Amino acid sequence: MLMRAFSPFVFFFLFLSNAFSFPSSTHPPHRIVSLVPTVTEELYLLGAGDKIVGVTVYCQRPPEAQTKEKVGTVIDVNIEKIIELRPDLVIASPLTDHKQIRKLWGLGLRVEIFDAPTDFQGLCESFLTLSRLVGKEQRAEEVLERTNKELEAVRKRIEGLAKRRVFVQIGANPLFTADRASFINDLIECSGGINIASDAKTGIYSREEVIKRNPDTILIVTMGIVGEREKEVWLRYETIGAVKNRRIFSLDSYRVCSPTPVSFVRTVKELVRLFHE
Repeated sequence: MLMRAFSPFVFFFLFLSNAFSFPSSTHPPHRIVSLVPTVTEELYLLGAGDKIVGVTVYCQRPPEAQTKEKVGTVIDVNIEKIIELRPDLVIASPLTDHKQIRKLWGLGLRVEIFDAPTDFQGLCESFLTLSRLVGKEQRAEEVLERTNKELEAVRKRIEGLAKRRVFVQIGANPLFTADRASFINDLIECSGGINIASDAKTGIYSREEVIKRNPDTILIVTMGIVGEREKEVWLRYETIGAVKNRRIFSLDSYRVCSPTPVSFVRTVKELVRLFHE
């Protein structure tokens, strides 16, 4: 966790992709505990939602996931509850307490740890890795073929259009943004935008730098009432192009901070509309 104002969103950056497992198995699992919200959503995309027996309290999508047994958060899990569910696969995040992961290993459970992708290609590779784990590779290939075609169509449609200078705010107090090492940067670029903070050394940014770089559009990842307050704060800086032209928008944190390949393309389409229409 980074800071109180944006801690609900930071961990969403750190999900998915390849890692390691123990012990290994060549058989598709029948009982899965998912400690990663994005993985939970992708399991449903793969048609493996019926294999899920446990999730975290943050696994809200699709709605069906909310009916599954809760085993804790992304970081802290209830070992006893997981054991009761008798999973043959546990999918964890790098943020999951490593002591708890080691305990699960010690009990003979198979645990896969999924790291963070930084672009659309990484999302796709992670999705394929997950599909192989659950025996749904053909389904994954069909989903990715469709999403790649949709993304290519979007790229052709915006080809030649002026690129919009964009600032994405994903936290407040201190101001926090997405640099080049984030799939949010890839979202912006795929949508015909330029991330003004792509060269930032850390995610912490200053309003003075935003004013200096003068973005055409400001995107605020939803932070509840904090997000509404932040919009009011930006409206005070009337020299910024995005403020003068009232181009300050809110975005759903789930779609922006924890995308699947499918929701990534949907968000690109939404951003294209915001940037160019």
